[in-house]
Amino acid sequence: MALDITFYRDDLDLIYQDPVFMGADNQLNLNGKKVILVDDVLFTGRTIRAALDALLDFGRAARIELVIFVDRGHRELPIRADYVGKNIPTAKNEQIQVQTLSYDGINQVVLVPAANKESA
Repeated sequence: MALDITFYRDDLDLIYQDPVFMGADNQLNLNGKKVILVDDVLFTGRTIRAALDALLDFGRAARIELVIFVDRGHRELPIRADYVGKNIPTAKNEQIQVQTLSYDGINQVVLVPAANKESA
């Protein structure tokens, strides 16, 4: 299931001029269930915090585990993944792009240096 966290973000007014809610399955009931939350890159922790807030609207899960493909550090919130594919230390102004076969036609992780960020 995809989870739309748009309205749970603490930077909503900074990144979206006119946010659009993409919907959710309001029949979803997480009460007592084990939830596995998957994200591509863990950076500040703010996206995961927003996702956790969104999940709470669907009930009280018995357990929520976090799976991250790439942890790049620089946490601003006390968020830690249960499972990490790779730790890749980065500078704050660098970017990590995770590309997958189903969406991008290739499985790879790309470190975009700060100087090339605008051209990526």
